[in-house]
Amino acid sequence: MKKQLSHIDTNGQVNMVDVSYKSVSERSATAYGRVEFPKPVFETLAAQDFLGPKGSILQTAIIAGIQAAKKTSDLIPLCHPLRLSKINIDIRPIENTLEIVCMVKCNERTGVEMEALTGVGISALTLYDMCKALSHDIKITNIQLQQKTGGKHDFQR
Repeated sequence: MKKQLSHIDTNGQVNMVDVSYKSVSERSATAYGRVEFPKPVFETLAAQDFLGPKGSILQTAIIAGIQAAKKTSDLIPLCHPLRLSKINIDIRPIENTLEIVCMVKCNERTGVEMEALTGVGISALTLYDMCKALSHDIKITNIQLQQKTGGKHDFQR
């Protein structure tokens, strides 16, 4: 079976995939990403329990990621608007890094990979924004899909 880009039609034009013929099913996706800090910056943040002048750095990033996941179809032009039933974002400090995991679920005709990836991405950008006063040498890395279920094919990294 030859794979093709699903958002390009036979004339080479972009199009939104028609999912009207698909059955509604339970779908989930989990994405992962990292925000890496210079060691002195991470130590400062950890010593302050990740609290800054704007409030809890971690909780703010979690809320931003949840909001972003819900708005994915407004941000990525060819994504379908989905009724999400669950979004969970977990941010854990590990060795000068904040690791972000976003899990999204729904009962829909198409998957939620982009919502999970968007949740991670915006959480990471929010962490950067809230910490950039301490250093601009902060890296957002390894944003990737970890797993998806539902639809034609499941995926596990």
